[in-house]
Amino acid sequence: MSYLDLYLNKDPLIISPGESNAPVATVYGIPFDSTHSYKPGCRFGPDTIRKAFNNIEIFHPDLGVDLEGVSIEDLGNAMHTANVEEMLDMVSKITSELTKKERLLIILGGEHSLTYGTYTSVPKDTGYIVFDAHYDLRDGYAGEEYSHASYLRRVVEKNGSDKIIHVGARSFVKEELAFLKENKIRTITDRDIRDGKGPRMVKDVLSTFDKTYVSVDLDVLDPAFAPGVGNPEAVGITSRELFDMIHAMQGKKISVLDIVELNPTYDNGATASLAAKIMSTMVAMNFK
Repeated sequence: MSYLDLYLNKDPLIISPGESNAPVATVYGIPFDSTHSYKPGCRFGPDTIRKAFNNIEIFHPDLGVDLEGVSIEDLGNAMHTANVEEMLDMVSKITSELTKKERLLIILGGEHSLTYGTYTSVPKDTGYIVFDAHYDLRDGYAGEEYSHASYLRRVVEKNGSDKIIHVGARSFVKEELAFLKENKIRTITDRDIRDGKGPRMVKDVLSTFDKTYVSVDLDVLDPAFAPGVGNPEAVGITSRELFDMIHAMQGKKISVLDIVELNPTYDNGATASLAAKIMSTMVAMNFK
């Protein structure tokens, strides 16, 4: 039996105008936030992003792509569970199966802990670039070693750090900084972005990968642009700075995109709209 039949609810909400065509991307959601430490509610993120996607313009004149004629396969959400290890096992199996389709895979969260299960299930030669206000390199948090605050440490312990690029961190503890330096994790800092170096640095690091997994924790943005997140951090980057870096990925092979930490309970619609725009832009950039 396929894990897709076993674990996915097959209740898609994205309206795909080009349903008669072969899909260019596959979407599924992970409604999980059981390790969250500040503002729970990210489990409602996947369906909120879908609703926003259905209500934004998806014509990209700068890319010469109109998604109105493009098919996007939505497989619905993974089965809900409050157990982090069960969630990680489930999404690992789903992701491993879906990456064999060799089309863009978009994963909607949910809290960032899910990325340990998804990224470690893709081919090991896949690069990883994460946009996040936090390093998520704690050894554990609130008694949980697979917390949203420690998922990247678990990734490094399993896969090493040579294919990891961290972008935009501005809030972390000494333990995380020590682990970052010890494992020589490459970074594009908040200061680099403010100095206008972000797009060029993203383009340069992605040129070292044949294919890349992109993870966007929406709290990388300043709360003025993205109030609806689980762990907002002041003095963040702007939405324009983020999209300039996303556009710098054009021409690169993006195999997986995850968008995490949207918390609709605290959103005014801006954060969901940004998440939908990230999704739409990535599909358009990868459309051939």
